[in-house]
Amino acid sequence: MKDILIKALGFVTKHKKAFMIGGVVLVVIAISVLSVFRFGAPSNDGEITESNINPSAESIEQATGTTPVSTTAAATTAAATQAATTAPATKKPNTQATTMEPPVPFATAAVPAEPADYQAQWDAGYLLAIDNPDTSYVTTTVTLTDADRDLLERLCMGEFGSGGFIGAALIAQSVKDAMCFDGYTSVADVIKYYHYDGRTDVGTNEACRQAVRYIFDDNHDAVQHRLLYMYNPYLCTSSFHESQRFILSYQGVRFFDR
Repeated sequence: MKDILIKALGFVTKHKKAFMIGGVVLVVIAISVLSVFRFGAPSNDGEITESNINPSAESIEQATGTTPVSTTAAATTAAATQAATTAPATKKPNTQATTMEPPVPFATAAVPAEPADYQAQWDAGYLLAIDNPDTSYVTTTVTLTDADRDLLERLCMGEFGSGGFIGAALIAQSVKDAMCFDGYTSVADVIKYYHYDGRTDVGTNEACRQAVRYIFDDNHDAVQHRLLYMYNPYLCTSSFHESQRFILSYQGVRFFDR
């Protein structure tokens, strides 16, 4: 018996790294399963599928990557000028929930009176076609400072780097919408007052840089609707978010308008 225990201990020691990796994987799976049981699975309503993605999205991303970028020392667009006259609220609710709450029902997207025209949304440059577009939605060009551009690119990576070009574009649009509709004149202020908690110290990538160019320099949007809040229900639960106007879910991250 003693020999068997010694051999078993030697085997575990020899393959310690493999056992550690396997243990971590099991813990992650267990947490995910428990989260679903505790919070419930998000509704598939509003979930983006391949049929919603602009067929030209890949070409748009590649073309955007070759666009020269010109930045200025200060934001001087009409949007920024208008924003400067609007006093922002002193405090905004978290865009990412940080506390655990009792299970809350998931909000569903508004049911359109008529089927949405996906092709019209794609032709207008939107990366994703949604069933509940706001045809009155419009923003103006916001010119980023060098510092804001760098910060936003890193924010896109920290908030939704796993979402690629489209995921980063959704984050960038949310920031631009906050600037255009809520009066903020810098990315730093949006982060501060909306309480973004995505890391901005881990760098960025080309997809995030392209997304920022597409949303800000080319004045396009990811979807035809204002976006202000987002969170990942697989990581936490938030009654605040689910009380807002749900617009879409992309790769599990849920986006809302006020």
